[in-house]
Amino acid sequence: MLKLVKFLVTALVNDPQAVTIDSTPGEGVEIITVGVADSDMGRVIGRGGKIISAIRELVKVKAIKSGLRVKLVLKDPRQTNPISPSAPSELPPQN
Repeated sequence: MLKLVKFLVTALVNDPQAVTIDSTPGEGVEIITVGVADSDMGRVIGRGGKIISAIRELVKVKAIKSGLRVKLVLKDPRQTNPISPSAPSELPPQN
């Protein structure tokens, strides 16, 4: 699965050395986190999110054929936790 993601993402970006792919087992689902250089973020997301959606669909098809559940997350360099960008505990109290 990681080979497929790496192949797809590195083919899109200008800086393939900056591509990072991590896999974390979750509760019944494998979470694949993809990181790219800031300058390549728009290339991976695509206009209206079409590129990242297509990558997610391809990964989903391969996962289903392998009998797995996979979630693909694009790491935002401005956030420390790419899976939960706005957890309730991080929000300031409302008055």
